[in-house]
Amino acid sequence: MTHDGAHQPPIRIDGEVRAETPLRHIWSECVGAGRANEALRADWQQQFAEVVDNLGFRYIRFHGIFHDDMFVYREAHGGGFGPDRPLASPIYTFSYVDKVFDFILDTGAKPFVELGFMPRELATKTETVFWWGAHCSPPKDMDRWVELVTRSVSHWIDRYGLAEVRRWRFEVWNEPNLVPHFWTGTKTEYFELYRHTVTAIKTIDAELKVGGPATSVFVPDARYQGEVEDRAAMHETAAATDVDALDWRPVWIEDFLSWCAERDLPIDFISTHTYPTDYAFGADGDAVPISRYVDATADDLALLRKIVASSPYPEAEIHISEWSTSPSSRDAIHDTVFAATYITRAYLQCASLADSISYWTFTDIFEEGGAGIGPFHGGFGLLTEGGIHKPTYHAFAMLHQLGDRLLLKTPAGAVTRNSETSAVAAVFFNYPADMGKRAVGSADSYEQTRPLAEVGPSRRIRHTIGGLEPGRTFLVEILDWAHGNVAEAHHQLGSPRNLSRAEHAHLSGVADALRRFTITVSDTGVLDLDVELGPWAVMSLRQSA
Repeated sequence: MTHDGAHQPPIRIDGEVRAETPLRHIWSECVGAGRANEALRADWQQQFAEVVDNLGFRYIRFHGIFHDDMFVYREAHGGGFGPDRPLASPIYTFSYVDKVFDFILDTGAKPFVELGFMPRELATKTETVFWWGAHCSPPKDMDRWVELVTRSVSHWIDRYGLAEVRRWRFEVWNEPNLVPHFWTGTKTEYFELYRHTVTAIKTIDAELKVGGPATSVFVPDARYQGEVEDRAAMHETAAATDVDALDWRPVWIEDFLSWCAERDLPIDFISTHTYPTDYAFGADGDAVPISRYVDATADDLALLRKIVASSPYPEAEIHISEWSTSPSSRDAIHDTVFAATYITRAYLQCASLADSISYWTFTDIFEEGGAGIGPFHGGFGLLTEGGIHKPTYHAFAMLHQLGDRLLLKTPAGAVTRNSETSAVAAVFFNYPADMGKRAVGSADSYEQTRPLAEVGPSRRIRHTIGGLEPGRTFLVEILDWAHGNVAEAHHQLGSPRNLSRAEHAHLSGVADALRRFTITVSDTGVLDLDVELGPWAVMSLRQSA
């Protein structure tokens, strides 16, 4: 039973009727995955269908749509044991890509298409990054790149219809500022790639959405102001005693906006990556890891919004097409309750600052450095390779249950209402006060994360919510050190690398064993919420079915 919104009495929080504002679920607009070929795996597909159903993801982005293992661009027959006969001209085959996109669309989600990387036969340099040997170079022949893009987009329109493909986003490349890993050319060569790509796509249909430059990350120095990275410009950053006092700015964004405006090129969206960790090379050549303050993501996005708003493209969408606590797929923080609290806080803080903030990634089925070693190896995923829910999975589930109208926002959470059903839902968290401005940072092992559990204090969440249906029951779910902390449970088992079936079942049970209890609305229509949250706890409140 739900109320008719037209007859819903005003919601009173702590005795006051609060003005409602929109709440966009930027956390579920898009999510990341490793590469296209991994999406052909049955377990990848099972996990993705689950997160679409339970976490509400609407788009998915991944690398490698044009990589050799998707067999889109072919200059030879492929002879196997026999001779590999060259073709008179390139051909394009989409059977592998069709399987991936068909599946994504069947789940109800859509592709956020990262156009890359370069097929081997078009690449000027090959196997530049990752275990799977991505080719991240400018094309040997720009006309053939344009034909590849044109053939691909035209195929998707033929297969899925123009109306559908107009809802997608086409992002040109990934992190081209990271030379020689993700791009072996110069900044201007990337801008030229964008010019040819956006022109090709807009020639097909002017309403198709194209953007870039997909750079990574914000930096406080001039390392990316030239055509290629200047490591000498990082030396002062590496030596800084207070990196948070430096002037962090987005990479290439202002140059990209100006360069495109001078050539009257369209930009439908700006995309970039805003990981709160970075590194800088010192004068001795050593890389110094940097962890920024807890509000860095929000401050970066506020600056980015100002830059775009004052540019020739003020209506351009802003998509953070990768984000997490760090850009390492071997960071033990990813597996912990500490990460769950951090991302909950950041997403609520940033909800009005971007059109999407795509978590990198939904699954540990992820092979940039090869498969992870053990079930809890610090992978990006919300689920382990074997499908066990990490604490971050539950954080996303709690955020997904929020409504689209914000009734109350506090430093510890938010109370919302669903505009269609009038259902009230809330999320609260305890990012411990003793952390001060410190973020969770990174850790090379799970043992290195455990001292964070000693940071406090607890936080008391007290609110009254009036105007509810008398007798209505609300469910409270709490993730904390003692509930849903599956990485700690794995540690207590002795950190087995290869789980038995019994161990897997046990850990799956621990992962989902959140603290749960109900609260009932009083006869006067008031819900009295009074809960003590331990350090790092994340709590959801929602109407019971």
